[in-house]
Parts: sequence; structure tokens; C-alpha cells
Amino acid sequence: MRFLADENFPLPGVRRLRAAGIDIASVSEGSPGVADSDVLARAVREGRVLYLFWILDARILDL
Repeated sequence: MRFLADENFPLPGVRRLRAAGIDIASVSEGSPGVADSDVLARAVREGRVLYLFWILDARILDL
């Protein structure tokens, strides 16, 4: 399974997950400040599960 961590997910957590062998990309590393709709589009395009740090984010994305 592949994941995409949203911008609010702490980078140390992303690094730990990678060290454990998890395939996780991070919005913070490549495109901080990008619109939520673009984050969702990236997750779909790359076949990744969107990993949200704040539960409020799900409401912003209308999920």
C-alpha cells in the first residue's frame, strides 16, 4: 500500500514510516502550500492513500 502524507503530518513521522519500509510520500517535502484539491488529485494520480494528520482536513476536502 502506498501513502501520501498531507502537509500537516510531521516529517519525523514520515521518516520513521519510511525507515520501517512503508512507501510514503510527503506534501511538505515537494509542494508545501499546495491546494487541498491538488493534494487529493496527486493521491489519486499516484494511487496513494491520503494520510491526513488533522481530522478537520477531511471536512475541508468534503470527504
